[in-house]
Amino acid sequence: VGARGDRSSVPAIAGFLDRGDVLIHNHPSGFLAPSDADLAIASRVGENGVGSYIVDGDVENVYVVAEPVRARALVALDPDELAGVLDTGGKLASRLSGYEPRQSQLALVRAIADAMNGGWVLAAEAGTGVGKSFAYLIPAFAWAARNKERVLVSTATINLQRQLMDKDIPVVASIFRKKLKAVLVKGRGNYLCRTRLQDALDEEGLFAGDDHPLRQIAAWADSSASGDRADLSFWPDEALWSRVRSEADECLNMRCPYRESCFVLKVKRDAADADVIVANHHILFSDLAARSAGAGYESTAVLPPYGTIIFDEAHAIESSATSFFSEEVTRFSVLRQSSRLYRERRGRKFGIIVKLQNLKGLPPEILKRFPDAADALREAMEAADSAALALVGPGMNLRLQERSAGIDAGVIAPLGVLERAILAVAELLKDAIAEVPEEAEEDQSVREAELALARLSSLARICARFKGFDEDPASVYWLDRRKTSQGEAFVQFCITPLDISEMMNEAVFGPFRSIVCTSATLSVGGSFEFWKRQVGLSDAESRAECLAFPSPFPFDRNAMLGAASDAPSPDSPAWQLWINDAVYRLIEASGGRALVLFTSYTALRAAWESVKPRLDSLGISAFRQGDDERSRLLDSFKTDVASVLFATDSFWEGVDAPGETLELVIITKLPFRVPTDPVQKARAEAVERRGGNSFMDLSLPEAVIRFKQGFGRLIRHSDDRGAVVVLDVRLLAKRYGTVFVSSLPETRTSFKPLDELVMDLHAFIGRP
Repeated sequence: VGARGDRSSVPAIAGFLDRGDVLIHNHPSGFLAPSDADLAIASRVGENGVGSYIVDGDVENVYVVAEPVRARALVALDPDELAGVLDTGGKLASRLSGYEPRQSQLALVRAIADAMNGGWVLAAEAGTGVGKSFAYLIPAFAWAARNKERVLVSTATINLQRQLMDKDIPVVASIFRKKLKAVLVKGRGNYLCRTRLQDALDEEGLFAGDDHPLRQIAAWADSSASGDRADLSFWPDEALWSRVRSEADECLNMRCPYRESCFVLKVKRDAADADVIVANHHILFSDLAARSAGAGYESTAVLPPYGTIIFDEAHAIESSATSFFSEEVTRFSVLRQSSRLYRERRGRKFGIIVKLQNLKGLPPEILKRFPDAADALREAMEAADSAALALVGPGMNLRLQERSAGIDAGVIAPLGVLERAILAVAELLKDAIAEVPEEAEEDQSVREAELALARLSSLARICARFKGFDEDPASVYWLDRRKTSQGEAFVQFCITPLDISEMMNEAVFGPFRSIVCTSATLSVGGSFEFWKRQVGLSDAESRAECLAFPSPFPFDRNAMLGAASDAPSPDSPAWQLWINDAVYRLIEASGGRALVLFTSYTALRAAWESVKPRLDSLGISAFRQGDDERSRLLDSFKTDVASVLFATDSFWEGVDAPGETLELVIITKLPFRVPTDPVQKARAEAVERRGGNSFMDLSLPEAVIRFKQGFGRLIRHSDDRGAVVVLDVRLLAKRYGTVFVSSLPETRTSFKPLDELVMDLHAFIGRP
């Protein structure tokens, strides 16, 4: 018995039911016809393949509201057959010029096929050159074809999505007799919204001439098949694109006048017909959150239903999930909602309120109060932002841990005022919606108002959560001082989950039959334990297998790992000047062709400003992260073969510059997370409370994974040759340095003073 009730009702608790189960409801009266509530429940559980029966008190009669959906008999894959596709003379091998079978790739194909057949979780670390994309795409397409079950491939970066869609998937799809379809689904912010574009054009009016970027976007939209920002011939600035991109909390769906030509709906229709969907981790978590909240696993949520998930770049799962499940309030998120409701521009009034005013039958006195309420909202937000800025210095952040007079006055009280101001606007909006005459309820302005109300309620809820920050041990409450592109300071009020492992088990490892997680960097010192703890796989250990597939590349011949034994300590005042000189000497020895990786932009800027003039005199171009959009910066770096790129953050991974373009990677400092990072600090404290060692169990393995990503930028093809040089003496001086080194492939080494290291580098690369 799942639940009991009273004479009038009973709770319908369906969370424990699986596909093929039946929910049985007793009608003691003997009248078995379903009520509206019975039908609603049957519909909800039916989306997950659960049947619904009504029986009488003696269980002699039954009314079948919905039959359960029996699980289909799955057609197993033949691991050897799929591996043969990539072996000598195989279908795929014959389509790729110069292709050579790799034993580690064949083993990976077999392991993935076994995981799909057996219904377990496979964590596969595949070293550079294994060819993991082909290794999982072949079983993915085979599974979709034979079992008529959609497979989702999730990645962390757009670069990998492009590689899959433009290069790998067309080749793999061509080997199957049946025509199979793969669709790339990006976040909706990548797509143009025709309604928002028209609103922006209406607002600009005569001021938007033919050469105005909005007119250029409109002309492009008329001929674009995708509406994808990446397909624009120019890159619109963020402020402009934010006015016209698709937004979930502004989408009118089927009430939209442009629904027939909507780019987002087109992608959704295409995805519904796809055998394989390629998306990013953030979209996947958005979809999983909707399913966990009640959308079910058999129906469409953000994405159409799928049975198997393949995570590529699985080392980024934890950071992607943390980012998605975090909540934040900023001056811009609140003022944006206020502006959506009511704004004045060049003497004209715009916004949802103005649209509602145009509906016949709406009492005008309700709407007259909006401008004052909107002004109060803006003032409350500005006051909360100003109070927080007074607490958080430039470049700093603040974690809320214990209550104090300063925290109450500078954060909690202003957010309380802001919450009330948001709710006041929301209440007025709710009253306005309630007064809309019946004949106007389907008007798009009403849908816009309902969406705005939902977003206002969400912002108010986040503000309210801060009041209980000291009673919520599962979350980290913190303030982050940021700057706009114009240098204007503002504060992000952030709430971040302390641990995402439980969410991962509930939303991913529990509901899905088989899951493949692959990356070149999942292990630390040969162990997967850190990554498993991060993503919650330790709790699903009984159905998980972790395997390593080594790189086939000859690192022992083609790669050198160097480290400067005489480098000053990273916290030494002399470190930056020494780094500037060391970076120049190493680049001079390699003749350019280098990627210089930093852990802070301050150190990057200082080194670049010191080294660039000297490199200019050698005819070597020096590019710097931040001087151009990421993809264009990488294109410039790869086009100018002898150039050097100074970078941080995202450039530790996702940079693919094979051949002579990249022969030297300089790692200036071991990539430990900043100790003042509030989320990192909270997680470290949680490790200590559990009796662990926060450095060995958290900080060190995180840094090793990042270090392996940086090292992996060097050798991208079997005949690539080059060196990775570490300018952090801790690699040699600290006992934990061996963990970094032992996590890398076997290479030649040169752990010497800088003078000798430069000579070894010059001799190894062999440039005049």
